[in-house]
Amino acid sequence: MRTLLVHPSGLMYSEIFLRLEPLGVERVAAALRTAGHQVRLLDLQVFTHDDLRRELREFRPEAVGFGVNYLANVPEMIDLAKEVKRRLPECFVFAGGHSVSFIAAHVLDQANGALDAVLRGEGEVAAPLLLEAARDGGLGEVPGAVTADGTCKKVPLLLDSLDAPRPARDLTRRRHKYFIGVLDPAASIEFTRGCPWDCSFCSAWTFYGRTYRKVSAEAAAEEIASIREPGLFIVDDVAFIKPEHGDAIAAEVERRGIRKEYYLETRADVLLRHPEVFERWRRLGLNYMFLGMEALDEEGLDRYRKRTSPDTNIKALELARKMGLTVAINLIVDPAWDARQFKLVREWALSVPEIVNLTVMTPYPGTEIWHTESRKLTTRDYRLFDIQHAVVPTNLPLYEFYRELVRTQSVMNRKHLGVAAAAQTLGIMGRHLWHGQTNFARSIWKFRSVYNADRQYGDHLRKVRYELPVPDHRSVGPAGRKELYIHERQR
Repeated sequence: MRTLLVHPSGLMYSEIFLRLEPLGVERVAAALRTAGHQVRLLDLQVFTHDDLRRELREFRPEAVGFGVNYLANVPEMIDLAKEVKRRLPECFVFAGGHSVSFIAAHVLDQANGALDAVLRGEGEVAAPLLLEAARDGGLGEVPGAVTADGTCKKVPLLLDSLDAPRPARDLTRRRHKYFIGVLDPAASIEFTRGCPWDCSFCSAWTFYGRTYRKVSAEAAAEEIASIREPGLFIVDDVAFIKPEHGDAIAAEVERRGIRKEYYLETRADVLLRHPEVFERWRRLGLNYMFLGMEALDEEGLDRYRKRTSPDTNIKALELARKMGLTVAINLIVDPAWDARQFKLVREWALSVPEIVNLTVMTPYPGTEIWHTESRKLTTRDYRLFDIQHAVVPTNLPLYEFYRELVRTQSVMNRKHLGVAAAAQTLGIMGRHLWHGQTNFARSIWKFRSVYNADRQYGDHLRKVRYELPVPDHRSVGPAGRKELYIHERQR
């Protein structure tokens, strides 16, 4: 079948900090192509809706699939699915991805016939089966497929091996648009999938059913060698949990003489437990690390079930500094913060050399805080569920909350992306511009146009056409966690 896969537009934070290649959609594209389908891929992060209309007109796809990893993209996806059906009534239209997997039946109902199915769970195995069923019949028998009547007869399948399919990067056009921070351009790669921790704000562990799978060292190194971009973001939820796995990949990279510049995400306790594997990757080109600290105090860490301590976080920062790594930290903003708490965060952020990033606590379907906090929701507008807006009551008046949030972000922006910082990174910018790469340079100047209290407050005043489902407020204790899982836990 002629199949067009579509990644939705970028979200608010991607206007400044990063724009990543649609790795999951690329892997599904590769699986479909292996199954004999003619596949195209359009990433609306770097293309427009008019480009999509052109593809529909010229390619005349028999199937269109949307990858929906973020709730904030759901309204755009539904509207585009409706447009596809208007233009190509016989086209099979489906959606899949992380966030939509938790609310599949609700999204199908909102699409009002524009979506023929939503595929829950991992797409590499099930997407080829879905298109086969779309052609030959039997949609209800496809594992993970939620059909138009809202039913799903078979649980989703997990990919047996992450070694294949390798992402179909040749289908992704305008690849020079993908970057993360100063890694411009940058590709993305996956070494592992799943997370053994159970943080209350995260749905990775509920999506994968607490499974943890690894790419073989040989396959990982071969994929790295095939990537032409000089920068590489390792997308694993927590890098190098198993140090022997990180060492094995490093050995294969060393043997092939590959040189890249790397960015990864990990936990403070993992860094402290296995410093040698990070030091080895430092020698291979690891320059940037993202640490999800989430909170500065014990109370906040307990609330988010980080299973770590402030002392562990500080020791990890000290170790990363000794390694010469540039570290970005994430802190979760509690909507209950007052002006004093924002001030304390600003003061702390200015006292450390690390980049400090703020995200607003947001209850997502699939997380435990969806069950504990969503009864307080002040809005169910999908577009506000982007970790940059408050969707539960704020202690401060909402506009004042955004003023404090933007003020705090602005202080940190001037510290790392302002004119003084730009002077320090002039050499990096010059090299990027010399090679025609403008993503990082543009990000330095765009902050105020993206992050401002008027814009964020105004977003709450927009007309709402699509809303999240009314939350199910059943309690989810240890015995009841299984109901959250997309994939059954494999023991």
